[in-house]
Amino acid sequence: MDEQKNIQKSLLQSPRGTRDFYPELMVRQQWLFDLWRTVSLRHGFEEYDGPIFEHLDLYQIKSGDEIVSQLFSFADRGGRNLALRPELTPTLARMVAAKASSLPRPIKWFSIPRLCRAERPQRGRLREFFQWNIDIMGSGDVLADAECIFVALDFLRQIGLGPELVELRVNSRPIVAALLTDAGIGADRHEQFYAILDKFDKLPSEQFDAFAREQKVSQQELMSLKNMLNVPNLAALSDLATSEDSQRELAKLQELHRDLASFGVGDYFVYKPSVVRGLAYYTGIVFEIFDRSAKMRAIAGGGRYDNLISMFGGPAMPACGFGMGDVVLMDLLEDLGKIPSLTPHHPPEFFVIDAEAELFSLALKITGQLRKQNFVADYSPKRQAVGKQLKYADSRRALIVLILGSETRDQNLVTVKNLKTGKQLQIDLERFLENPDQVRNDTADES
Repeated sequence: MDEQKNIQKSLLQSPRGTRDFYPELMVRQQWLFDLWRTVSLRHGFEEYDGPIFEHLDLYQIKSGDEIVSQLFSFADRGGRNLALRPELTPTLARMVAAKASSLPRPIKWFSIPRLCRAERPQRGRLREFFQWNIDIMGSGDVLADAECIFVALDFLRQIGLGPELVELRVNSRPIVAALLTDAGIGADRHEQFYAILDKFDKLPSEQFDAFAREQKVSQQELMSLKNMLNVPNLAALSDLATSEDSQRELAKLQELHRDLASFGVGDYFVYKPSVVRGLAYYTGIVFEIFDRSAKMRAIAGGGRYDNLISMFGGPAMPACGFGMGDVVLMDLLEDLGKIPSLTPHHPPEFFVIDAEAELFSLALKITGQLRKQNFVADYSPKRQAVGKQLKYADSRRALIVLILGSETRDQNLVTVKNLKTGKQLQIDLERFLENPDQVRNDTADES
């Protein structure tokens, strides 16, 4: 019996790493989605989506066999290997590759998918989450990178996360590669060094040195690496970037900074040489957005991925984009007290009360007609005294109540009362239904 109770108790909880969105949480989530969508449309992006599961090969092509352990994968009844989507970029690349010749360029798309990853849940990282994706395809100009980043920063600015609270950390994969080459480190070892760079801000200095030595990095190579990692800004980078390749990539970072300044968000920009991003498909400028206190994981991250679409059989097409997850963002906003006070439902504009049980059918008819006119209208589900129905209407935060009584039956009159102002009047039912807005205005003040 105890075992059965424990099973029943466990079934009341959502699976580990997932969330239940009760109405009071769902309204916050919808507030976030509405803002993401509004900002995307304001910047000229079109919305798209794809299937919630894909062929497992789609992720293996991009990330190799090791990705399988990070996914929820399964075989369908036909023996096909599938996986719940952990990100949407491969789906995007597949979709664009399939119709590349008919899509006008640049392609500016956005999405807000639900994603799943098989990893250990912790603060800021769950197994199921939502992510805002912004991508521009078909343009290799630095301006496209700036445009993507500007969308993210414009959104953060709108919700009160200014440059005093969050920062944009920017780097360039090609400039890292050029600097590594300048230091005598061959291209065959660059991926190894990207992984080491990624650990720099995550480990104390001594642990970082020990980790690098474990990766067979020589003392001379470690010194060269630290010279790169300790560059504080783009001006100092120009002293280190002496080769033609590194100078060319530095010029792109400088152009990006100028473009962001022109957009009015240059104060967010910070050159951060340890930012390389974990995914191997990035080919150019990369970036991450963090809160200035650095207490949390990245709010957003992305970069340029010029080869991905051709990997799925499409044409060579430059592309850049970012993803912003809802988990870290909402945690940060909650910590900062920047989530507005929201209610889980729209209060009724009109609430219909039947003072006599035989008038209930008419109450339903009036409710139906009000809803047909796009008003939020409701009624009491229980047949009870007028006082109790008024109390229920007030608990629902209704604005106007319509009381149907003997005068309705005898003279077709209804009593209309504004619960906010206390003002009430009697009016012919048909006249009311012809213009409910006018009646609402007539009861709007006490004068």
